[in-house]
Amino acid sequence: MNINKKINIFHKILSADIVEPISFIWTQWRKQKLPLVIFISLCLNLVIAPAVYAVADGVLERRSAWAIGILGFITLALVFYLFFVIFQPERF
Repeated sequence: MNINKKINIFHKILSADIVEPISFIWTQWRKQKLPLVIFISLCLNLVIAPAVYAVADGVLERRSAWAIGILGFITLALVFYLFFVIFQPERF
């Protein structure tokens, strides 16, 4: 199958409203990493927050479960950052 046919099928499946933002994000991800990281962490929090809420058996509010998920991501990001700063200080 030709690459142009694959692209046309892709454009038929996804509407232009979805394709344009995806292509913009794809072209800009090397220049602006922080907004992309924040967006991805919030998307991953869509999976983590309900799990935290389910484990708490209704003791926590939904807002608290979201906050715990976000704090978990921030803590994990700091751990990775400090790990790289300690073991590769010449890059920083």
